[in-house]
Amino acid sequence: MKAPLLVNSTVTFHRMLKQLQGQHLIALDTESNSLFRYYPKVCLIQLTTFEDPRNPDPNAVIDYLIDPLALAHLQPLGELLQNPAVEIVMHAADNDILILQRDFDFEFQTVFDTQLAARILGWQQIGLAAMLQDHFGVVSDKRMQRTDWGRRPLTPQQIMYAQTDTHYLPALRAQMVEELKAAGRWEEAQEAFAMLRLIDYNEREPTQRSFWQMRQLRDVPQDSYGVLEALWQWREAEAQRRDRPPFKIATDQALVKLTLAQPEQLSDLATVGGMGQQQVKQYGKTLLKVIEAGQKQPIPEPPANDRSEQPEKSVQNRYDTLRQWRTKTAERRGVAPEIVFSNSILMALAHRMPTSEAEMMEIPEIGPWKAKTYGKELLSVLHEK
Repeated sequence: MKAPLLVNSTVTFHRMLKQLQGQHLIALDTESNSLFRYYPKVCLIQLTTFEDPRNPDPNAVIDYLIDPLALAHLQPLGELLQNPAVEIVMHAADNDILILQRDFDFEFQTVFDTQLAARILGWQQIGLAAMLQDHFGVVSDKRMQRTDWGRRPLTPQQIMYAQTDTHYLPALRAQMVEELKAAGRWEEAQEAFAMLRLIDYNEREPTQRSFWQMRQLRDVPQDSYGVLEALWQWREAEAQRRDRPPFKIATDQALVKLTLAQPEQLSDLATVGGMGQQQVKQYGKTLLKVIEAGQKQPIPEPPANDRSEQPEKSVQNRYDTLRQWRTKTAERRGVAPEIVFSNSILMALAHRMPTSEAEMMEIPEIGPWKAKTYGKELLSVLHEK
């Protein structure tokens, strides 16, 4: 494997763009600093394509590592990636699509998702590291999954790990295409890949963070919820202020221990556990004030269930019946149930009760292949007396 080309200047960026002209396939991956920032961002973009686009050999490729932290404008790359004539190969594409939309407004038209292809083929191992080891004998350095991709310069270990994530994707895709066609699942895969165009970061509901999501909540008495909520809100504000992930400020375990102990003196903090000396020194006085304020505030009420979103009993019954049908169908095909239909699609079917394949396709996530393949059975299940 040749060393990758580092793209960290305007000169090298435009040189790469020139070299990418005429390519019809580009493998892509990203690395972010989500373990080190409250507001994560893409810190590296890896690309792999053929050395000679006129003779696309998946075993003769060239790798690029793009440093978006050193480049002001990446829009020319975005224009290339959204060209429908260029197939973008990714593993678990939805995550990369979302963060590239978030950070750079990139759009994608033609995608091949190697993880999705593996699921359609019924492979047991669908993680990239496992697939690289099984098919190419490559062992990934798992330590790099927790490295800080926002630091510069990149280490040789980071560079090797990042390059490996895309270097083998063209060859993996070639193997998968053969297997999908041999298994009669190529059309199914093409339809599934096309649905990736529907991903829209702006339409995703923002994740609502609160202390109610804590796994350790069951260990806290209800009359102490006010203290726990106050500590949680303090940690969120401090994490945002310092742009660090909340667990780097204080772990959930530490918040629970503080809530249970509710120390009143600085000397008591050291005996609570869950926090180091530096944390006690840095936050001690503030934590005592937060705990005191939490003791005085009303006990928070748990989030109310939105009854308006609960389906009617008849809809729920149809949904449950569809899930049973999906389980049997997935077992027969040797794939995960979600490859047949997602829960959201089953609920849409239960609500709409289509009477034809054409009506089924009015649900955006259902394409011609699924309507044709499952339509007759589905209509029978939905309308059985």
